[in-house]
Parts: sequence; structure tokens; C-alpha cells
Amino acid sequence: MIRPEEMFRPGVCAEEVVMLTHTRGYLDKLVHQGLSAREQRVIGFPQSEALTRRELVITQGTIDCCRYAMTNGVSLNVAGGTHHAFADRGEGFCLLNDFAVAANYLLHEGEASRILIVDLDVHQGNGTASIFANEPRVFTFSMHGRHNYPFHKERSGLDVALEDGLEDEGYLALLREHLPGLLDRVKPEVVFFLSGVDILATDQFGKLRVTPEGCRRRDEFVFSQLHARGIPCVVAMGGGYSKDIRIIVEAHCATFRVAREIFID
Repeated sequence: MIRPEEMFRPGVCAEEVVMLTHTRGYLDKLVHQGLSAREQRVIGFPQSEALTRRELVITQGTIDCCRYAMTNGVSLNVAGGTHHAFADRGEGFCLLNDFAVAANYLLHEGEASRILIVDLDVHQGNGTASIFANEPRVFTFSMHGRHNYPFHKERSGLDVALEDGLEDEGYLALLREHLPGLLDRVKPEVVFFLSGVDILATDQFGKLRVTPEGCRRRDEFVFSQLHARGIPCVVAMGGGYSKDIRIIVEAHCATFRVAREIFID
């Protein structure tokens, strides 16, 4: 599905780029292993130098994806989507907010002035919503479980709360209702798409009833809308917690297949 020449390996994101989004104090805690026991519990991972490096590489990967997407139409990070990280803290398995860092980098470099973040992970991108609450150049759109983590929701530019047990057609109808008009209104120069597969019925924490085919159709709709408007798309994988890891892998692979079919082939 992916040729060797289509792969890239990111380096480590520079601290000055991270600090376009995150505070110096928080970054110092990550770099120097200064998180308290409570902070580590909220994040969900024990701190380590390797974990911090992993987050910095993931974040640089999303920045690199921006450049490839602007050239080729789409680019996908095999990780990323760490949308629960706030400017001054991490939570929910997220240390650095890769979409927020990459979006702020584009703004800082003058490479974009209108950005849309489409977050279709089953959990609200609360960190992302908080970071861009007062940034009119970045519009945040989140479709997420009403009764799912985080239990205190932040306010995105547009939030669509989903009821437990929602199936394919209901989910896709809501997406079709909101996304095209949002694209036409915001007129983004680049879209960040968080394609979490924790919307699947097999997911241990998702609470929705979307099938793998429904998840594939979700990606197909998003990519088709962006391709038709000539909008570059940066993708990160986001969450997926089905007990059978093969289900997660196949759902993520389907995202890559659909991206190729629409943007490349």
C-alpha cells in the first residue's frame, strides 16, 4: 500500500517551536523529568526520557506532514492526534499537542492564516479547544461522545455531541450535515484531520456502534470534501482501543487506503 519513497522519518521538534504552543515551565518538566506523581497519573504514563523524545518526534512528524500535504494534497502521521494536551499540562495519554504545535508553526511562519482542525476521535479534543479558544485563525470542530472522556468538555469552535450507541447512518448524517458548510464558511488553507478509530463498535471505551465500513466511509467523506475543494489535509491516527489489535490496525490502514484512492491514484 505504501512505497518506500513515500515514507519519511521525522527528527526531534525544536524546543522553540514547541513553545509556540506549550509553556516553558511545562516543557522543562518533560525534558528534565520533573512531572509530579499526580501529573503522571493524569497523563497515564510514567515519565521517561524516551517518552519525551517520542512525543517530540511525533510532533515534528506532524509538522513535516504539513509540508508534504501542501505539495501532494495529503500526508499522514502513523502516530499523533494527541489532542488532550493543554498548553501547560498533559492528560489522557497526551503530553504534547501535535496538531496545535503544527498549526501554530504554520501561523508563525506565515504559511497559513486560516486553519481548520477536524477532530473525529470519539473523545473531545479538549486540549486543542482550550489552546485555540482565543485564536480566530484556527477553527476547531469536534464530533465526540457526549458521555465519554473528558467528562469536563472545553468549548470548540463547533462541538457535536454524540449519543451512546450511535450507528453508521446516524453518525455519517451528522458529519454530512456539518462538515461541508463548515469548509465553505471557514475556507481553510489547510485541514488537520484526527481520524481516531475509537468510534468502532468493538472499541472498549468508545460507546458508539460504528462498523469498520462506516469508519471507512467517514474517512472517504472527509477526504472527498477536501479534495474537491483543493484543501491540503494533514492526518493523525488518534485513538483506538478494540481488544483485537488487528481491528485497530486494519481500520487505520483503511484510512491510508482511502487517502491514496482520493488524493494520489
